[in-house]
Amino acid sequence: MTGPSGGYEPGVDALRRRVALVAGLLAALLAACTPGGTPPDGGDSSGPAPGGASVLAVKIDNVGAARPQTGIENADVVYAERVEGGLSRLMAVYGTRVPGVVGPVRSARETDLELLGQFSRPTLAFSGAQRALLPEIAAAPLRAVTPDSAGGAFSRGADRPAPHNLYLRPGKLGHPVSGTNAGTLAGFTFASRAPEGGSPLSHRTVRFPAARFDFTWSARQHRWLVSMDGRPATTTSGTRLTAATVVVQYVDIHDSRLHDKLGNASPVSRTVGSGRAEVLRDARAYPAHWTRPTPTSPTHVTPPKNTTPLPFATGPVWVLLAQAPGTGGGRD
Repeated sequence: MTGPSGGYEPGVDALRRRVALVAGLLAALLAACTPGGTPPDGGDSSGPAPGGASVLAVKIDNVGAARPQTGIENADVVYAERVEGGLSRLMAVYGTRVPGVVGPVRSARETDLELLGQFSRPTLAFSGAQRALLPEIAAAPLRAVTPDSAGGAFSRGADRPAPHNLYLRPGKLGHPVSGTNAGTLAGFTFASRAPEGGSPLSHRTVRFPAARFDFTWSARQHRWLVSMDGRPATTTSGTRLTAATVVVQYVDIHDSRLHDKLGNASPVSRTVGSGRAEVLRDARAYPAHWTRPTPTSPTHVTPPKNTTPLPFATGPVWVLLAQAPGTGGGRD
């Protein structure tokens, strides 16, 4: 089982496929640890896919025990979203290239399904999901990849305890990316020259209820240096994680009907609609407005009173889905 190819075909065959997918995803939740060693360092192992496949999105663990993560530095876009208990989780999205190893891989959330609608038939790699969410994943226009559906692509590392040690080897999924920048597919515009305006900025902190992200401008690297929960964020090789552009996207975040095993409500970040944003690039902060009218629409980021796209710097984009003021708990 490789996940739905479309999920909307009529008839008995479509129903059987839907049932098989749900059963496979349920099995993924119960899968035991897969034997394996510490993930090796790896370069790109998967090139562009024939036929214009979209992107590979991987859910990444982001608690202290999961760091340093592997392969995030190769992502075109990294989304930070709020999960249970006010903690954060990352979704690394690859369109131009993928690393040999990505992880640690964790479970999917309702937020992911709406967010990924802006990409055309993406592949979503994750460790499992809550039982009540599985039918929605089965119906979503994406290819779901779990340890049960693609066991040969996942392994457990010996460097840290479960559940913080599940890794994906994207090369074993075939060619899951199109070669087109995931940021471009998401609706972002890129330009080497910074736009006019903005305010000088050297440091920005974004807080979730139980997580913190810091971005510090490095003139030498001409990038924002990433820190998480007060510590420099690095790759497994010790290199500092950086972003060319940071987007603080203010969204409505509210509790869903789902809860974790401790009783914490699972939050949902709504990325369809419109709202305020802030764009950081070239040591400057730009007030912005984001718009995404439908689940299949890209996200357009513009100046507050202008429909012209606000150009991002060429390079990795980090998007933080922050609580919009006046819409609930949490702050940035």
